[in-house]
This record gives sequence, C-alpha cells and structure tokens, in this order.
Amino acid sequence: MSKLQDLSAAGTAVWLDFVDRKFLASGGLKKLADEDGLTGVTSNPTIFEKAMGHGDAYDESLARFDRDNPDKPTIDRYEAQAVEDIRAAADILRPVYDRLDARDGYVSLEVRPTIADDTDATIAEAQKLWRAVDKPNLMIKIPGTDAGAPAISATIAAGINVNVTLLFSLAAYQKVAQAYATGLEERVRQGQPIDKIASVASFFVSRIDGKIDKKIDALGTDEAKALRGAVAIANAKAAYAWFQEFSASERWQALVAKGARPQRLLWASTGVKDKAYAKTLYVDSLIGPDTVNTMPPETMDAFRDTGTVAPTLTQDVDGAHHVLAQAERLGLDLGEVTDTLVEEGVMSFAKSFEDLLGAIAKKQPAHAE
Repeated sequence: MSKLQDLSAAGTAVWLDFVDRKFLASGGLKKLADEDGLTGVTSNPTIFEKAMGHGDAYDESLARFDRDNPDKPTIDRYEAQAVEDIRAAADILRPVYDRLDARDGYVSLEVRPTIADDTDATIAEAQKLWRAVDKPNLMIKIPGTDAGAPAISATIAAGINVNVTLLFSLAAYQKVAQAYATGLEERVRQGQPIDKIASVASFFVSRIDGKIDKKIDALGTDEAKALRGAVAIANAKAAYAWFQEFSASERWQALVAKGARPQRLLWASTGVKDKAYAKTLYVDSLIGPDTVNTMPPETMDAFRDTGTVAPTLTQDVDGAHHVLAQAERLGLDLGEVTDTLVEEGVMSFAKSFEDLLGAIAKKQPAHAE
C-alpha cells in the first residue's frame, strides 16, 4: 500500500484540495482514487479562479453555453462550468461512495463567498446548487460564520450534505457541530431518515501558524520561540478532543441510535506556509479516526514520499493544552488571530470569486462563432 492508503487505514481520509477540468478528463482523479485510496475532493473560489480564469481549458464549454444561453449573466456562465466539473468529479468518485455506503466519496462545491453573512441567501443557494449538481455524493460548502450556523442546520434538515468551511477556533467549531446536530434533530422530527446525511467541519491549520509565528518572532524570546509551529496543531488537537467528548454525549448518542453519522473534522490549509517546516507537518501531526485531510497536490506528493503514519491526534493532548495556555500567557491572543482569519478568509474567497467572474466576463462571447 502507498503511505496515503496507510493514512486512510489509520482513520484519516485522503481528500484532494484541487479540481481542474483537464485533470479530471485526463484521469488524474481516478488514478488517485485507484492507487492512493483518495475518497474526496474539495473546491473553493480560489481553486476555480486558477482553473477557469487562466488558459483555454474552459473556452469550448463557455462557447457552447453562450450559444445555447445568449445574454446570460456572468454568474450563470461560471455556475454552469463549476457544476459541470463537480458533476464529473462526483461521477468519478461515485464507486467510492457506493462501496463505502455513503460514508465517503464526496465532492464539495461552495456557495458564493459574497453571501457569507446572509443566512437566507446561503440556504437558498445551497438548495439551488444541490439541485443543479443532482448527485448524492455532493457536499455544499458553507462558511462557519455566525450567519452560517443556522444555514447549516436548515441545509442538513433539508437532506443536503454540508462541508462547513473557514473554521479556525474551537468555539466556532463547537457552534457548527451543534448546528449539524440541530439539523439532524429537525430531520428526525419530520420523520425523515438521517442515515445517509454526511458533513465535515473544515478546520484550518497552517494559516494560524502563519499569523501566530509572526507574533512569536516579534517577541523574540526563547520561551516564545518554543511555540513556533506548535499552536495550530495544539488548537486542532483541542478541537478533536472536544469532538470525542461530544460524540459520547447523550445528545449525540440519541442521534446515533437513529442512524446519524459523525461530522468528521477535516484538516484544511495543510500546505505549510513556512519553508522551515516539513512539508508534511500538518498531515503527520493530525492523524486519527473520523477525520479527513484535504491536501493540495504538492502536499499529497510530499506525504507519499516522506510522510509518517501514527495515531498522533491523541498523543500528548495535555501537551497541546499546555501550548495553548502558554500562548495565552504570552499574549499571543489566539482568539484575535482566529477572528481575523475568518474575516480575511471570507474576503480572500470573495476577491477570488470577483476575479474569477471578471476573467470569465472577458471571455464573453467565448468563441461564439
């Protein structure tokens, strides 16, 4: 088996944080599923901006859409391309979904980041995208903002799988985990089945160290430097410890009795930002049951070559809490960092989305001869 297959066997599912039409058409995704045990794909506005906004891979499809749908707005042209890619990826992973009885094999498509603070608009768009893709192994990505939490509950209650994105803090994660439970409870109240509903909570990692390490470097003390590259992993371990506690709670066990499946923690932003760190740092350190690691291609390649598989998520949890306590004592203010990262994440995705629409607009009409 490859090391990525070993990672899956240890309980951490392997997902790819990348989608591109040429990659799908050339068999790249199928190869990863067949040879490395890959079981999922995530996308976001930045990924689509790089895929659609540059080169000519989408020109033919855009031209066809333009001919069939003259004078449609740019947002519709984008959604048609995104839906086509996500449907193709979902079809490639459908055998995985069927083999695992809906426990995995998912492809994620995000609602527009420009509506992250609008609950009703998020619910409506989640339903629209769900109908457009029309694949059972789709997950709709919804940001874990204050407005996102009730949207998550409503979307789950409607029978739609959800990938909660842009989670950085334990408090935000706890809120969306409870929102998932609320959605399942509402579905049970309506007499609807919950045994095939799936969700992941995307907990971002490397971006935290990117911010915290700068504060550590500014302090410059040996005590502070000892925390370099450790705070994000400690934060993730604290989230996983809470996941285990919540999984054992009376509330969750009542849902398990009805067929509920866990909302797995998904480690996102796992490519290292600091070249001083091992390329596999945020994979090696976060391995445990009922988790997912979504990796950019370069991180996946690095883990295949040099990764280490061990049950690291449950190792030295007391040490993780000590790291977080030290960070607080030194005034690194993890809470402020995570709040800032949520705001920056929404803004960054919104900018990528606007850039994407701008690039597509320049292609109109695309080869509309």
